[in-house]
Formats: sequence, structure tokens, C-alpha cells
Amino acid sequence: MNDTVVQAAGCVLWRRSPVSGDLEICLVHRPKYDDWSHPKGKLRRGEDPLAGALREVAEETGYTAEPGGELPAVHYSTGGRPKRVRYWAAEAVSGRFTPNSEVDRILWLAPAAARSRLTQPRDCDLVDVLLRALEHR
Repeated sequence: MNDTVVQAAGCVLWRRSPVSGDLEICLVHRPKYDDWSHPKGKLRRGEDPLAGALREVAEETGYTAEPGGELPAVHYSTGGRPKRVRYWAAEAVSGRFTPNSEVDRILWLAPAAARSRLTQPRDCDLVDVLLRALEHR
């Protein structure tokens, strides 16, 4: 068994609704896993984690993002290997989603709806941390 920790990074991507001005969180649907999650992915060799997180957001959602504070990292096992995902709060500033082979749909949801749509409970905690961080801005 390979004990090397898989390094990944992503963002809890948010925006103000263009209609109501309310906070919305972007979730991505990955058909390979049929799950809803925050945009994230494995880091390239030697890649800065924040740069990787922003790259993954752009690749998976089509949006460029303005990074905020770092959120707690998430640790879990995948394929028998430990994985560490570092997350940042990030505000979507521009862009448009185009479905691709990795992500076929995105949703912009109110925090409560995002929490109930997320597949993994560990991802729900990040919504709460984001809300607390935005309250203190």
C-alpha cells in the first residue's frame, strides 16, 4: 500500500445572487462519481496549493475567483490512500460554466440548500466555516 498523501486543493466558491443579492455557493456535479461537491482537484507536481485551487475552480466551473482566507483542510481516504484537500474561500468574479467531461453541471445555491445537496458530510462543515468568515469581513 502506498502511504503517500494525495495533495489536492479547492475552493468554496461563492457570489452574491445577481437577482436578490443573497449569498450563493457553487457546487459541481461530477458524473464519474455522481456526486455534488466543492470544486477541487489534485495538485500538479510542485504547484502552489492556492494556485492549484484557483486553477481547479476555473477548469471545473469556468469562473475566475478572488481568493479569500484559507479554510480548514479536509482529510479522507481515497482508493486506499490518504488524501488532504486544502480549501480557500473564493468569490466568483467573472466567467460562465460550460459542461465538460469532469463536471457536467453546477448549481448556485443558498447555503442551507448547498449543505443539503452536498454528497459528503465533511463538505458541509466548509459551508458553515465560510459563513462565519464572511460575517467577520
